[in-house]
Amino acid sequence: MWTKENIPDQTGKIAIVTGANTGIGYQTALALYQAGAHVIIASRSLENASEALNNMEATSGKGSLEKGLLNLASLKDIQKFADNFIKKHKKLDILINNAGVMTPPAAKTNDGFELQFGVNFLGHFALTAHLYSLLKQAPDARVVTLSSGAYKSAQQIDFDNLRSEKSYDAFREYAISKLADMQFTLELQRRVIQNGDRILSLAAHPGVTETSLSRHMPEEDFKAALKQFGELMPAWQGALSPLFAATSPLAKAGGYYGPDEENELRGFPGPAIINEIANDKEAANKLWQFAENATGINFFKTK
Repeated sequence: MWTKENIPDQTGKIAIVTGANTGIGYQTALALYQAGAHVIIASRSLENASEALNNMEATSGKGSLEKGLLNLASLKDIQKFADNFIKKHKKLDILINNAGVMTPPAAKTNDGFELQFGVNFLGHFALTAHLYSLLKQAPDARVVTLSSGAYKSAQQIDFDNLRSEKSYDAFREYAISKLADMQFTLELQRRVIQNGDRILSLAAHPGVTETSLSRHMPEEDFKAALKQFGELMPAWQGALSPLFAATSPLAKAGGYYGPDEENELRGFPGPAIINEIANDKEAANKLWQFAENATGINFFKTK
């Protein structure tokens, strides 16, 4: 049973956790801070980031904390966050692409993309690209992208509906965004290897965990989900899978980790299922090209 007590000493490491002011992101950032890392609490609200920072500092962790304003629904704001980080730091050891939105009413990012696809995948793609040069400066850096068991509900990505041109279905778009996260994780690892860099790209999911992510679900749908999936795990337990991916020497390149009990719903970190669609190299390459065109970022030619 792997818990945060198994996290190796993180002293000297620099980590960014997106959406670190609440839920799984908060617990992930807290554990890294307690293990000695310098952690950037990246949040779309500086007020919320400050509150989270104060709460974490009250635990007297071994590391240090910093807050950063990051709006993943704006490509311009993502670049601003990355530029500020690059000015202050010479490397990045751990990037945890955690922030997300689930089943909201139909909405779009500042750049016109369906909100879930734009935040959960495209925003993190852009962030990772902007920070890639600093990831290369760290020995054995890791990028951990949060997916979800829901990704297996998506059969393919409809590239003609990523701005909700045709229709909007809240859960369908969520599943697509999480499939995109899986394909991104695996394609990034392939390209890292091709580029000769020493970076691990991994994915993780928290299982059924009690967080504010489900706040947009209608009450009847939430009750039905509870009836189907059973008791929710606390956020600290859901955070163990991304923490395992980010820190464990047992985590493997291109690995995907989640709770180890039946159907990956509850438990402690273990290997999770990567299906054929997530591992489709042709589909992942198409997604990568789309993302580079949409963001205007050539991933391996950033500053």
